[in-house]
Amino acid sequence: MSSALSESALAAIQQGELREVRSSRNFTLASFTMDGPILVETKRFGDARGAFSETYSARDFAACGLTTEFVQDNFSISQPVGTLRGLHFQSQPEPQAKLVRVLSGRVLDVAVDLRRASPTYGQYVAVELSAEAGNQLYVPVGFAHGFCTLEPDCAVAYKVSGYYAPACDKGLAWDDPDVGIRWTLPEGGPVLSDKDSRQPRLRDLPDYF
Repeated sequence: MSSALSESALAAIQQGELREVRSSRNFTLASFTMDGPILVETKRFGDARGAFSETYSARDFAACGLTTEFVQDNFSISQPVGTLRGLHFQSQPEPQAKLVRVLSGRVLDVAVDLRRASPTYGQYVAVELSAEAGNQLYVPVGFAHGFCTLEPDCAVAYKVSGYYAPACDKGLAWDDPDVGIRWTLPEGGPVLSDKDSRQPRLRDLPDYF
């Protein structure tokens, strides 16, 4: 059913396969064979001045089966190529779903299934998001999320379904061999925060979801 997506949207998928595509007005939402994450493609209208696009519509997302209510918008700028932020999630009772898009540059965006009863527990999807493509990745509750920048000065914005809760702020090791994420990294490896260099492996995580 992937023919409803543009070639650029299909090319963006580096890990994961699609199973269903739904469209409403200016949005096309494609779900993966891994239940939960959703790839979002938006129509862009251009003329001599530049371009315009809607980036979110509760009505159209709901028409495509996505009814998550978002309560906060977040924004980050990452200057060096190879900046890796993640893998992050919030545990119960303050979990977060995310809708991630890139305002400038390109990133490899990753979602790892942490739902213990899921048949895809410990597996991941990876999608290249870019300002040029205008695509987005929906990361549901129960997934760890992270991204690595593929260009300098990347700006990333994301909506979240819950407010930041420090007591529920958790993480997963970006390089856990049991997950085996194929990051696109520069020579010398990623640029990490101290926190993200010390996150636990999947096998050491409690049963959060």
